[in-house]
Amino acid sequence: MITIFVVEDDVDLNRFVSISLRNAGYDVISCIDGLDALKKLEYNKCDLLLTDIMMPRLNGFELAENLRTTDKTTPIIFMTAKDDKPSKMLGYNIGIDEYVTKPFDIDILLMAIKAILRRAKIETEKEIKIGNFYMNADERIATIDGEEVSLTVREFDILFKMLSYPKKTFTRSALMSEFWDYDSSATSRTVDVYMAKLRDKTSTCDGFSLLTVHGLGYKVVLK
Repeated sequence: MITIFVVEDDVDLNRFVSISLRNAGYDVISCIDGLDALKKLEYNKCDLLLTDIMMPRLNGFELAENLRTTDKTTPIIFMTAKDDKPSKMLGYNIGIDEYVTKPFDIDILLMAIKAILRRAKIETEKEIKIGNFYMNADERIATIDGEEVSLTVREFDILFKMLSYPKKTFTRSALMSEFWDYDSSATSRTVDVYMAKLRDKTSTCDGFSLLTVHGLGYKVVLK
């Protein structure tokens, strides 16, 4: 079972979030502040850290920094009333995965947690399986119904990235920035050509589609 740490000094909110997570099928370890969390992290498994920022004894920034010194991969979500840009930038620079401001909708938080845990699993296991399609980043192999799909290195990397974030729209400029060198002669038309090739090569996949988001770019939609 997936274990989530809930670190929040507001007792009522801590209880509400913890109960909601348990009802969603997660194991929960509740902590009253960052120091309490650090102690419990020493002898408990943590698959995701959900923490407030402003807490006594050890705040969320300090807790995240402590965790990141020894653990670079466990997902961290800040849930906080601090809605200022410097706090968000500091959090992301420390290495958190998501920044949720209070008050928040618990259903949206649960969806964010589910998405982040899915991405963490993909990054750890380096593989994706959606319907009849399979990718393994370590072996650099992609198959449909067990038959290997011929992909160039760039095609493989683009597709793996997009499948890791289904429903997220990737703009043409974002794709160019990540997958083409800055001195490359690639244009937005180049991205369109690559996406057309990927759409053709994955046309028999029964679990997802590559869709055009008009005026923006592309996204993966699960069937």
